[in-house]
Amino acid sequence: MDVKGITANTYIPSVKAAGKVSEKPAYADADVYEKSSNAADTARTPEQNAALIKALKADAEKRGEQLRNLVEKMMLSQGKTFDAAGMWSFLQSKEYTVDAETAKQAQADIAEDGYWGIEQTSDRLVSFAKALAGNNPEKADEMMEAVKTGFEQATKAWGGKLPDISQKTLDATLKKLNDWKGSSSDAAK
Repeated sequence: MDVKGITANTYIPSVKAAGKVSEKPAYADADVYEKSSNAADTARTPEQNAALIKALKADAEKRGEQLRNLVEKMMLSQGKTFDAAGMWSFLQSKEYTVDAETAKQAQADIAEDGYWGIEQTSDRLVSFAKALAGNNPEKADEMMEAVKTGFEQATKAWGGKLPDISQKTLDATLKKLNDWKGSSSDAAK
């Protein structure tokens, strides 16, 4: 198990509306997902969609690794090591201590304006779904089903009911996708 922790020298890409990636310090206040306008969504070419998907995946992988490192650091400081399934059980048990720095970082990450907060996470999921759908709102139902399936799989991996923030993120994502679907119906009238 490699524990790198999070340092001021860690850099994480910030996903931009055009699918470009810029390097900024990890967890810097300026490192925020920037939501694109609907006009920018529909104007993207298939190549731009592919670039956006690639950037979103890379960002998610790096941020996921960073989160895993944070949890591993906390677990190792308590003399604990686990495989993935054991880690979820350990976290669900809430029988652990968290140092002040880790708790502060976790709270910032899931805060309303945090990277793992409801708005930024649902925005990323919607951007990913739109790019996969080729910005075609007629595929919104298919994308909503895919999101629901993903959350069902996450629930199964977690081994029980997901934390409330996850359900709120699912609700926000589905609402945004439904709004996107409705925007094409409104435009057709």
